[in-house]
Amino acid sequence: MLVHRGWDDDPVTATDLAREALGAEVSPVHRLDRGTSGVLLFARHREIAAALSLAFEAGAVEKRYLALVRGDPPDEGVVDHPIPRREDGPRVAAVTSFRTLFRGTASAPRDLAPELRRASLVEARPRTGRLHQVRRHMKHLSHPLIGDANYGKGALNRVFASLLGLRRLALHALSLRFTHPITGVSITFVAPLPDDLAAPFACLGMGPPDWEPRD
Repeated sequence: MLVHRGWDDDPVTATDLAREALGAEVSPVHRLDRGTSGVLLFARHREIAAALSLAFEAGAVEKRYLALVRGDPPDEGVVDHPIPRREDGPRVAAVTSFRTLFRGTASAPRDLAPELRRASLVEARPRTGRLHQVRRHMKHLSHPLIGDANYGKGALNRVFASLLGLRRLALHALSLRFTHPITGVSITFVAPLPDDLAAPFACLGMGPPDWEPRD
């Protein structure tokens, strides 16, 4: 679902559900793509929302994503490649660091289809917050995300859907770490993998504890 209205006309958004659950007004501090699962941060006061938004803009929030990608990316690296901040907007600076956690060629059972074994699990840390940043940057490296209808490969996506039941974007916002704008306390939120990612990852021999957040 959408985080908030403005990008489409969905009848229910994540912000609606958060307000209903708390019985109070909340403001989304950032957004996730519709197909991305994981940690989503809301603030209960507009002043806090503004302060946290500034922290995101300044790169003071540590964001970690898990992404299942095509092929064998480098062990680690940094992508420094401008992309639009918004759809059809001008390109602006964008930086993502990454490390490869698992390679299907090494972790997956040998009786799996070759297409499935040619995938890798990457931990991505976007240092900036641009539209589809992790997805665009991994495509820039020629390692697009599995299940990505915009930047990936449709034929490969269909293979993963048919053989592994992976029928979604293989991107998960694993954790957020930031400093509370009033107390100064460091806070970390972690979102476990949902079943529709955990099961396919397990079939590929990719699972905890190797992808758990590290300091």
